[in-house]
Amino acid sequence: QVQLVESGGGLFQAGGSLRLSCAASGSFITINSMGWYRQAPGKQRELVAEVLPGNKLDYVDSVKGRFTISRDNAKNTVDLQMNSLKSEDTAVYYCNAYLYYRDYQGRLSYLEVWGQGTLVTVSS
Repeated sequence: QVQLVESGGGLFQAGGSLRLSCAASGSFITINSMGWYRQAPGKQRELVAEVLPGNKLDYVDSVKGRFTISRDNAKNTVDLQMNSLKSEDTAVYYCNAYLYYRDYQGRLSYLEVWGQGTLVTVSS
């Protein structure tokens, strides 16, 4: 079983910074991509940033220049450095990963995994 465990959420001031961390654990072969999504109250979940194969980085326009995603392949972790926080960054942030694993029959399988979410509240 694979788990993603997030940390780093809380209450922050506008203009401030925080760092979210996510660690993958369990039985898997390799992680294809890792990223961060968020869901604000009354809104749909949206992609914030992701690290794709080949270390290609992708960001939603609203966070470009303020957020930086980084991945440590050896530790199976992904971090999101969030600077110049705005009230509109308030949301539950979810870690996401696509990975390969062996199922109970030994077949190579592909799986999407989500973390439990961590709340980030930015006060203005």
